Amino acid sequence: MKNLTLLALDTSTEACSVALLHQGEKTHLDETAQRSHTKRILPMVDEILAASGIRLNQVDALVFGRGPGSFTGVRVGTGITQGLALGADLPVIAVSNLTAMAQAAYEKLQATKVLAAIDARMNEVYFSCLKAEKVREKFGEFLQWQPVIGERVCSPERVAEQLAKLDDDWQTVGTGWAAYPQLAGLNRQSGIDLPSAQYMLSLAIPMWYQKRLLNAADIEPVYLRNEVTWKKLPGRS
Repeated sequence: MKNLTLLALDTSTEACSVALLHQGEKTHLDETAQRSHTKRILPMVDEILAASGIRLNQVDALVFGRGPGSFTGVRVGTGITQGLALGADLPVIAVSNLTAMAQAAYEKLQATKVLAAIDARMNEVYFSCLKAEKVREKFGEFLQWQPVIGERVCSPERVAEQLAKLDDDWQTVGTGWAAYPQLAGLNRQSGIDLPSAQYMLSLAIPMWYQKRLLNAADIEPVYLRNEVTWKKLPGRS
């Protein structure tokens, strides 16, 4: 892993973050930058690369938060990643923002059963239920998150109904729990409200070794709401 260099970025929520894995060490920058992601994300990328003394074309792959999250934020992150990757001829690794928060719960709290919910507005949340298991492959042991309830957008009432079928040994993460009275009573305070690029690195490392890489032109955001569509760069099908 010491020879692997990954650059991660995320703008999918009001958080704006970048993180770098280089020479076996992780560094990160996190800001709250609602409505100013487009102004902040590239300077943050430049700052973290400069601090490590490397250029973008020395990175092995770009990692990005592919959603779900705010429509504008997810579009910004996808577009910035696409532009950087095309310009430097880099492969891309797409990471779920909900799973990134679950990874944060594991690294901070050793939680292996996580309920992730991000406020989706319009009386809905982006939701998933994830359980971790350790997997050993030839490149080493890593944590793999399995969906108990797959990613979806649904009402707080529907989330509460689904949780009634689960046992009580679950950690909650995300802004969705405090956003709606129907979920507030189910919230187990973790202090993890928003995704961060630093935990996306942890998810991306095994994906790199498994060769789960995308071409820049092929990356797409995940909105979960069907009425939202994504247009790729002009001239690309």
